[in-house]
This record gives sequence, structure tokens and C-alpha cells, in this order.
Amino acid sequence: MNSELHPALRQSLFVAGTDTGVGKTTVAVALLRDLARTGLRVAGMKPVAAGATMTANGWRNEDALDLAAAGNVALPYEWLNPCCLPTATSPHLAALDAGISIEIPPIVAAFEQIKTRSDLIIVEGAGGWLAPIGSPGANGELQSMQDVAVALGLPVVLVVGIRLGCLNHALLTAAAIRQSGLPLAGWIANPIDPHFADARRYINSLVEGLAAPLLWNAPHVILPGQ
Repeated sequence: MNSELHPALRQSLFVAGTDTGVGKTTVAVALLRDLARTGLRVAGMKPVAAGATMTANGWRNEDALDLAAAGNVALPYEWLNPCCLPTATSPHLAALDAGISIEIPPIVAAFEQIKTRSDLIIVEGAGGWLAPIGSPGANGELQSMQDVAVALGLPVVLVVGIRLGCLNHALLTAAAIRQSGLPLAGWIANPIDPHFADARRYINSLVEGLAAPLLWNAPHVILPGQ
């Protein structure tokens, strides 16, 4: 990214992805760094992280630490990453392994604490939009990262990993975000497969089909019309 950020990126946001490994942390870190250069107090947050290393200070997740380093607000780790799970797997299984349940109210409480020290907060989800985080609720549906995003009430930026299969994933995820009631601020194209020859045409297809602005794409991918 660069200093000429799209206006839709100059606000607190929830960074969601079409899948695991599509570059949510890379995008969130770049966004935090650019926003920090504007002089605002900017903080990152990783509400739920599955996959951590034991340190002298307790369990720590690499993505959460990257977010902390990219922002310019010093925060207790417990605010930044209120649910840190050792096992690198789906959050609901990692919580089961740890013998705990992922509760949303403590996540919201940590978010509210961060708000007292920052102007903007960039929150990164875990896995995809509907990645499970807990047992089925009263409606019989698994709690998911969507429930965390809805509880925080932030506009959503969708990171699309440009590779074979991403069109379906992106369209389904965008539809689910809109159905949740949260605004889809826009999307970011991240060409995670350097050998994928159809990257430009896939981006063109998503520009036509997502009904949301393309906010940023990696420098070596040509934007539609260029």
C-alpha cells in the first residue's frame, strides 16, 4: 500500500478473508503502517488466534505480534489478542484442545478498551468469514467469526486470494457479509499464486461481480483498464 489510501480504508475496519492463507495479516499490517504515518493513533487487534508459541510472557501468536508491531499504540497483549489458542487448527477445535470456550463478550470488552487509546482499530479475523469458533447456539448454527465481526460492528474489508477457485469463494463471502447486516467497505486483491496466469481476468470478473470497490491490489497485478 501507499500513502494515497482509498477513503474507505481510512476508518476502523474488520479485515476478513475468503479463506485461510489469503494474506489477511499482510494486508492488515500494511494498512496499519500506512495509517500510522498519517499521525493518527492506530492499533491492531486479533480477537481469536489459533496457533501460538509459549514464551516467558505466556502464549503468543505471530500474526497478533505483527499487528502490534505495525501499529503505534502500546497495548496489553490480552487486549490485542484476547483469545490466544496454542493449536494451529480451526478455532473451535483449538478451543476444544485447550479446554476452553471462545466467548464474544470478553472480545468486545477488549475492543472497547483499545478504543480508549486509539483513533482507528484494524481488526483481523481468523480463517474465513464463517470459520467456526464455538458450539452450536440455540438456532443450531455454529458460532463463527461472523458473530465476532457483528458484535464489533465494523465495516468489512474482504481480502481475496487470487487463485483458481477464488471467484466462488469471494462471491459467497461477500453475500454472507451483506446478509450479516455489516457494510462491505470494499475488497483487496492479493495474488497469492504467482504462477496463476488468469489473475488479471479474475480481478476483472470480481470488479464486475462483487458490487463493491476494489480498494487495493498488489503492485505487479495490472488493474482493469491499465
